[in-house]
Formats: sequence, C-alpha cells, structure tokens
Amino acid sequence: MKKVIQLSILLLTFTVLGQNTYLHCGKLIDTETGTIETEKTIIVSGTKIIAIENGYSSTKSGEDIVINLKNKTVMPGLIDMHVHIEQEFGPRTRLERFILNESDIAFNSVVYSKEILLSGFTTVRDLGGTGVNISVRNAINGGKIEGPRIFTAGKIISSTGGHGDFTNGAKKGLLDDPGPEDGVVNSVDDAKKAVRQRYKNGADLIKITATGGVLSVAKSGDNPQFTVEEVTAICDAARDYGMHVAAHAHGDEGMQRAILGGVKTIEHGTYMSDETMELMKKHDAYLVPTITAGKEVEEKAKIKGFYPDIVVPKALAVGPQIQGTFGRAYKKGVNIAFGTDAGVFKHGNSGKEFGYMVEAGMPAMETIKSATITNAMLLGMGSELGQLKEGYIADIIAVNDDPTKNISTMEDVVFVMKDGKIYKD
Repeated sequence: MKKVIQLSILLLTFTVLGQNTYLHCGKLIDTETGTIETEKTIIVSGTKIIAIENGYSSTKSGEDIVINLKNKTVMPGLIDMHVHIEQEFGPRTRLERFILNESDIAFNSVVYSKEILLSGFTTVRDLGGTGVNISVRNAINGGKIEGPRIFTAGKIISSTGGHGDFTNGAKKGLLDDPGPEDGVVNSVDDAKKAVRQRYKNGADLIKITATGGVLSVAKSGDNPQFTVEEVTAICDAARDYGMHVAAHAHGDEGMQRAILGGVKTIEHGTYMSDETMELMKKHDAYLVPTITAGKEVEEKAKIKGFYPDIVVPKALAVGPQIQGTFGRAYKKGVNIAFGTDAGVFKHGNSGKEFGYMVEAGMPAMETIKSATITNAMLLGMGSELGQLKEGYIADIIAVNDDPTKNISTMEDVVFVMKDGKIYKD
C-alpha cells in the first residue's frame, strides 16, 4: 500500500534500501533560470535527485514515500557563506574564551549545528573558531550528529593585535605570544606557514582578518592589518593547496589590499568605496554582506554591559553602515554571495538576511540565487548543489509562501531534506 506522509508528521531520518521519495511540489524555484514552476514531482533515491517530472507522479513501488508539498514553495537547500559554528555571542563570550574546554565548545556546536540545519541551511562555510569546527564537520560527515555540510577555515589568520588575535585584552603573561600555528602572523614567511598549518589541520579554506573588527578587544574596527605582500603570500599558498581565501574587512584600504592580494570573498565590506567596488568587479571578487550581524551588533551595543566598553563605539558605527554599502555594491554590479555571520547572532535566524537584502534593493529571486547557485559555485560544488536538477545532491527545503511575493517566508522553513534524508517535515 502506498505510504502517504503528510506535513503534520514530525521528524523523519530514515533511508530504506530501494525506497524512493516523491516530493509533490506546488511551486518549485529553478535557481538556474530564476523562475518558479508549478505542479512538479521531485523523485529522490538515496542521496540524489533522480528525476523531476511534470505533475504529481504516482509511486512505482509500495515501499516508496510521498511527501505532500502541494501548498508550499520548494527550492534547493540554502548555503550560508559566513557562520561561526562554535559560538553564539553574548555578554559572557569573552569570559568563556578562558573557561570553556574544547569539549564544552564541541557540545555547544552540536546544538548550533542542528539549529542551522532545521532553519533550511543545508551547507555553510564556517569562518573561524578554535579548531573544534573541523571536528564538528567530520562528525556531521560521519553521521554522528545532525547539522549542515560544513566547509571550514579552522582557525582565523590574523596579525599581532589584529581582529583574530585571541590574546587581545588578556592579562599580560596570562597567554603565550601566539605565532603562525595559532593563526597570528607578521611576515610573508609566517603567512605561508600559517596556511600550510591550516591545511595540515584539515581546513577547507583560509580566512584572514584584513582589517580591524567590531567585536575584538582592540581600538580600531577598520584599520588595515596585512600588507599586500602578506595577503599575496597567503593566497598563493592557499591556491597551492586547493583552497580559496575569505577576508574579513570593514575598512576600505584593507579591502583593497586583500583584493589585490587575491582573496575571493570580502566579508562585511562596511566602508567600501566606489573605487573598491570597481576593483572587486575587475578581480571577480564577491561581497558577503552579513547585514543581519550588523543590525544585531548595533542593537546589542545599546544594552549596557553586553559588550566590553571598547567594542561599543565600533558596533554603533559599523552596524548602521553595512546594509547601505551592500545596496550600493549590488547596484554597481559587484558579485554578491549570501552570508550572515551567524554566531554573532542566534543560530537559526539567518533567514532574516533575505529581507534585509530585499530592503536594500536586491530582488527576492536574486537573493535566493545568491544563497544557492552562486554559493555552490564558489564552494566548487556547482555541479552537485544549489539547484534542483537530476543527478544533484538531494538538499531540498520548502517554505509556506512564494518568497518573491513575501520574502519573510524565508524565516520559516517548514521542510528540510539534506542528502536525501528528511530532518524537518
């Protein structure tokens, strides 16, 4: 007898040998063409999409499953290019750096990973932590815990006193002076060694802090923190090991050095000038806007004691700028890759970014493409992720409404399948 499973059924995490899943989709977003098709059936076998048929197809076997998504809008699993899987920033975050063991961080990451997956993000790029993020990726890949597919940078690469120097603000003598193994570099040779260490540790990509940052315990949020030669050395070494480079950057000079040095993505881009936008277009670099994080740090900076005093003025200055800069960059034709900086705010809320991007002038369909087909290409997964197409990995989500008419529906994903396995129904 045909098994018909309605959307009211809760979690399904099983795969039966020889069993196919039929998704009856009322609306289906084609991210390649940017169009919405109606009344389609996606047939999933194992981890892959094996067919997409017109109409609502009947099953071929009594073991097959039918999922009724006839009143939903279905699209590929979303990809967030900027998360921090190990943390959720709060008033205790600075203290926790000194009191949490790696095991504590790992257990917290298990919770965050599941929240990310259930919010519809089936793939993420993790841009920096203690190195536990590499183990979390491996645990997810091994089926030990539930979470998104992770591409991780491991530990950030910074300069002494830079945004990624974890000893900033610590008592003198409490911590050793960090070096390339810890991600703190001060020369071309240091830079190369740090990249090779990331490769040795198992990272998938490299993240540098090209400028000061908001939440680091340091005065400047935008000063340049690498030379062009150092960035070039990092990018050249990364290329040798098959990795791309992401650059945290708020200040304009640091962005220009990063782009000239060969980075692929600029994270945040707060004070980006028109000249830098043209430079990004020339070098085929991508802006990852992280508007949600900007909104969050501005709001939290108004709460007394939430951030250290040195952070507050930076948060109040940077927060209001990011959305406007993104809008200017999009209108100028800068490549856009969807990313949120989740972990600076609560995991599971990354869907808000779509609404902020639309507010700034990017059409809803373009925001969805940036979070699917564009990001899949940047991760080297363009032939497997980011589209609903025969032969692609079965990462599939659904929302209640048509996001081109109601973008807020992206904040409430009601169906999640990753690798052909249903996690939310």
